[in-house]
Amino acid sequence: MRSEVGLLGVAMAFGLSVVAMAYAIGPISGAHLNPAVSLGVFVSGRMKFNDLVGYVVAQCVGAIVASAVLYVIVEGKGGGYDLAANGFAQNGWSTYSVTSAFLFELIATFLFLLVILRATAEGGAGALAGLAIGLTLVMIHLAGIAVSGSSVNPARSLGPALFAGGTALSQLWLYIVAPCLGAAAAGLALRVGVIGVGETAPQPA
Repeated sequence: MRSEVGLLGVAMAFGLSVVAMAYAIGPISGAHLNPAVSLGVFVSGRMKFNDLVGYVVAQCVGAIVASAVLYVIVEGKGGGYDLAANGFAQNGWSTYSVTSAFLFELIATFLFLLVILRATAEGGAGALAGLAIGLTLVMIHLAGIAVSGSSVNPARSLGPALFAGGTALSQLWLYIVAPCLGAAAAGLALRVGVIGVGETAPQPA
């Protein structure tokens, strides 16, 4: 897919999808599509633990189901689809070191959560929050695809890895640990007032 639409196309697809979902299901569920986001919201004090568990389970199941649907689609490609040769949009590092990939995922998720938590706070971006969040994700992908594959979302990495197997599964730990650490740090920074924000809305981001 990346070879067909290019780096900008991939980044825009991810970012604009988040914008669309923010406005489509935001009023229903807060548009939580990412376990790291839910964790950051929980640590910031804006979500109960039981809700966090429910969100994370739903996000992971959704990612696996979406990957299964995508698998069925690509298998219908004329001439067949070689998963081993072409991959399955899985995250991974090769050109850069594991340290580089880990740091990028941690820092990018931290910054992503700061935008989310601040944009959705009382006195934040209001109706423009979804746009701000989506465009931030576009920038993150533009900067990080070459470094780590740019996940900042454990569920997004989990689904494809289960189908790609091999290296994707062996490297999956990084795309769970680093984003969760970054998200938790952002949530904690907001909760204790390190980043100097005001009161936050009680609802999920």
